Amino acid sequence: MLEIAKVSKLFNPGTVDEKTALVGANLIMKPGDFITVIGSNGAGKSTLMNIISGVMKPDAGEVRIDGQNISNLTEYQRSKWIGRVFQDPMAGTAPRMSIEENLAIAYARGKTRGFSFGVTRAKRAIFKQELQRLGIGLENRLGAKVGLLSGGERQALSLLMATFTRPQILLLDEHTAALDPARAELITTLTETLVREMNLTTLMVTHNMEQAIRLGNRLIMMDKGRIILDVPEDRKKDLTVAELLGEFEIISGKKLADDRIVLG
Repeated sequence: MLEIAKVSKLFNPGTVDEKTALVGANLIMKPGDFITVIGSNGAGKSTLMNIISGVMKPDAGEVRIDGQNISNLTEYQRSKWIGRVFQDPMAGTAPRMSIEENLAIAYARGKTRGFSFGVTRAKRAIFKQELQRLGIGLENRLGAKVGLLSGGERQALSLLMATFTRPQILLLDEHTAALDPARAELITTLTETLVREMNLTTLMVTHNMEQAIRLGNRLIMMDKGRIILDVPEDRKKDLTVAELLGEFEIISGKKLADDRIVLG
């Protein structure tokens, strides 16, 4: 499905600001995998997401989907395979456009643009049906401007838009971090439901270790641009935060105070 093969990325080479973001990163995701990603600040999590989605290109290595090297494709060209939700609820949507207009954009993702962008009666019926899955009443507010929605409502819409066309790969980049606890739990529950019902292959960066353990069937830990730990499903289901902290301290050599410290 998705393969990251010996991917490296260096920012500002040859300057005082030189920073190694990824070093020979390798990752293979099988269809239906839901992998959570944790790591300290600067570990390379967001860089990995950006390279997969096409925001930036690797200095070395390849990104492959179903065996096809997509490393040189643009973010737009990859959008037919990849959906992404960002940490900022303001990202990923057009605030001055209505809910249904945003959904029309998502509906057309990866397709040739033309007059099909418009909202037809048939599309509106599809939009309402999909919005009902969220359970927060947005199906009754199709004409509302997205910029007027709350952070939680907007993030729920972003999640739906990212999964609207059943992408082969779903990228979740700390998509609950900017929300209050109640809204974060809502989005987490919606994520679990949509990923399970659509059987989406998902990579989720999180700063919350309890969330990382609870969600998905695999967990990877990053540090200094490397994937230093890959926890399979049979071990992950019984993993505790304390054990995960211990693994991080042993492998990375960093001492963390207690389980209140988040690796984000």
